[in-house]
Amino acid sequence: MNIPPPRAGRKARLEIVPLIDIIFFLLATFVMVSLSMVKNQGIAVNLPSATTSEPQERTDPATITLTADGTLFFNKEAVTREQLSTRLQALKAASAEPRVFVNGDAKAEFGLAIAVLDEARRLGIVKIAIETTTPPR
Repeated sequence: MNIPPPRAGRKARLEIVPLIDIIFFLLATFVMVSLSMVKNQGIAVNLPSATTSEPQERTDPATITLTADGTLFFNKEAVTREQLSTRLQALKAASAEPRVFVNGDAKAEFGLAIAVLDEARRLGIVKIAIETTTPPR
């Protein structure tokens, strides 16, 4: 009786298709995670909701945050109204078309929000966006 040796005639094969599947899965996961990591320059507040909001391009923006207690923040740094004017002037001098995002609490004083918008427009900053959330369904 002729018994073949255990490795007779068969070589081990490296299956590459499962490896490609794993690589594509890791790539897709990395892309999804990196897209969801939006850098927020404002202080965390309870944003108002709006059904007609649209995503805005966030290339080198300045963020002005209005809290419910009336505190103003410029890029996470507490400022007074006079300091805000100085910061906006410096922003306007540094960039030809600066972008400003107003990140206000839903319970913030409306008059303060108008004062911030008025100051930005007075200095010639016209690209101003108000940050909102989508309403719960």
